[in-house]
Amino acid sequence: MAIHKIILASFIVYLMIQFSHGATKERLFSDLEKDALDVTAKPSRQGVLDAGIDKLSITWKLSSTAKKQANFTTIKVKLCYAPVSQVDRPWRKTENELFKDKTCPHKIITRAYNKSSQSFKYTLDRDIPTGTYFVRTYAVDAKDHEVAFGQSTNEAKTTNLFSVQAISGRHKSLDIASVCFSVFSVLALLVFFVNEKRKAKLEQRK
Repeated sequence: MAIHKIILASFIVYLMIQFSHGATKERLFSDLEKDALDVTAKPSRQGVLDAGIDKLSITWKLSSTAKKQANFTTIKVKLCYAPVSQVDRPWRKTENELFKDKTCPHKIITRAYNKSSQSFKYTLDRDIPTGTYFVRTYAVDAKDHEVAFGQSTNEAKTTNLFSVQAISGRHKSLDIASVCFSVFSVLALLVFFVNEKRKAKLEQRK
């Protein structure tokens, strides 16, 4: 009896998952209104940015050509992989079906929609992988469905890109601590050796 209940519960969960996916499968990126938001992302400095340290100054506002703004309730700002950082990485692959798309996995901020210019200073998360990026903003409706977007690059995703260097896992403080520990170990060994020699000489004198 218990096994039948488990099987029934598992079947219900499976149907719920399939229904959830079915509800989102038809939502395509190509159906979204493009360039509905004007977006800029200005790095805090030139060159390769360091994860966990450097910042982006991000601004977005309603485009003069936007047509679906009446449906906008929320703006979701995301960090996205440029094509050069998607090559041979299927886990970053761009898909037209939104629930499959892996272009923009890094959430930056979510804000209530405001047609006036908005801005946010974003410190690159410490877990951001090494790669080349751009910023995309999605306009979302009351059902939490994306209806439009804007991005800091062109349609081909080749302009206004920036590169990020991931944290290597080594820090100066750790290197200093490692050196200090090594020196201490050598000194401790030297003191031990000198004491042993001294004890040996005392034993010989007796």
